[in-house]
Amino acid sequence: MNQRHSAFLSSLVAAITIAAPQASAQLNTSVEKPAKSVKPAKNWVLSHTPVGQPDLEGIWNNSTITPLERPRELAGKEFFTEQEAVAYERTFLADASTDRRDGSPEVDVNRSYNELFRERGGVVRTRRTSLIIDPPDGRIPALTPAAAKREAERAADRRRRGPDPADTTADRNLAERCITRGAPKLPGGYNNNFQIYQTPGYVAIFSEMIHETRIIPLDTNVQKAPPHVSPNIRLWLGDSRGRWEGNTLVVDTTNFNDQIISNNFNCCRAAGANLHIVERFTRVSEDMIDYRYTVDDPSTYTRPWTVEVPMTKTEGPIYEYACHEGNYALEDILKGARAQEAAGRKKP
Repeated sequence: MNQRHSAFLSSLVAAITIAAPQASAQLNTSVEKPAKSVKPAKNWVLSHTPVGQPDLEGIWNNSTITPLERPRELAGKEFFTEQEAVAYERTFLADASTDRRDGSPEVDVNRSYNELFRERGGVVRTRRTSLIIDPPDGRIPALTPAAAKREAERAADRRRRGPDPADTTADRNLAERCITRGAPKLPGGYNNNFQIYQTPGYVAIFSEMIHETRIIPLDTNVQKAPPHVSPNIRLWLGDSRGRWEGNTLVVDTTNFNDQIISNNFNCCRAAGANLHIVERFTRVSEDMIDYRYTVDDPSTYTRPWTVEVPMTKTEGPIYEYACHEGNYALEDILKGARAQEAAGRKKP
């Protein structure tokens, strides 16, 4: 964790203490917790498709300000109390606002889009302090020795080539090149919508960001989904197969392209070709899907780990995401790198 982020979280914890002193006095010992998993809403009846499958169709949004990993400052604190969650949201949104005009011109430019274009989400609904729900500490497990060595070599290469290499387009990450944001897609600053379509033998999940669609064959009582494709075939979103376990759609995904390790938005830091994901989609109310996924990559992590990201029903339509609009951005990035190099050569 960098110093700036650590200082921000320290101030956040302090703000929670000011806003809710009684709750914050129990910051690491509070026993007030919602259920371990999201339960179906009372007096709500799950609808089904014409062939009898639980109905997941619609447009869903996974925006949230809950971090993937639990901040060190909140160690041992799995859930906020309601007062703490409200204070956390208030402080986070004020500090993260890109409508602020304090700081240098460089700081102002780096804030990029203003708040009109942001999808911040919140933490009040689940009150969790991290999206990771297992291990209990809310942190990504330690890397295996082989993965740690691999990451150290990648970091050394980045240092050798400079902080922002741009010799060719291949030096830029997959998301910046508009190739993929990966699957599962982590919540981002905007465009967090997904549209789910169902047919008797398939589920399709369309992502607003970079307009990717996952087409998932299903095991049903009338058909058998084909096995995963050959290990020689590697895909940006992996190869997915689905099945129903009661009211839960379970999706098993393998065959990832090893280059996903170079995606800034990779769900699973340091993982690549050996990544194995099992997702679970359970509709628990008219406007909410309890969505969670488990990461299992023994070549990268010392144990599996699980993330929970609630998905909330939202009105459509989903609009086209043009990404970097005709590749002008990549061309300009490379031109800027050449200009920086030329300026460096001219220095005495």
